[in-house]
Amino acid sequence: EKLLISEPSNAYDFGQIINAVNTNKDKAACADLLTVIDPKKLPVLLSNKLEGEIFLIFIQSLEHHIVGKDPGLVYQHLFYLSKAERFKVVLALLSKNEKEQVRQLFDLLSENRNNQYSLEDLKSLKKVYEL
Repeated sequence: EKLLISEPSNAYDFGQIINAVNTNKDKAACADLLTVIDPKKLPVLLSNKLEGEIFLIFIQSLEHHIVGKDPGLVYQHLFYLSKAERFKVVLALLSKNEKEQVRQLFDLLSENRNNQYSLEDLKSLKKVYEL
């Protein structure tokens, strides 16, 4: 059954939704979630709960469901995701294959670029993601 996604009001609600999304590996529902939340709120909503699995489902959802429609939103999410607690830890634990998925998303961002970010912005963000 399809998960119904509404904007979470706090980190606890967000955590519940993320757990459901992650359990079902539901990238479409994750994309819905990332579409309804303000990217600026991501670090607060994630609190200290960022983990590799969650990071990867975000990356996959952004890549498969959002980058073609709204590259600006993807850039914003990647930018604020990098401000989340545990970001550096999660990044350090990514496998080569997982890092490749992140690199693909950045490639799509440069191909689908819109006026919400420059190639320079993208380059500095890639550095933050150690790519």
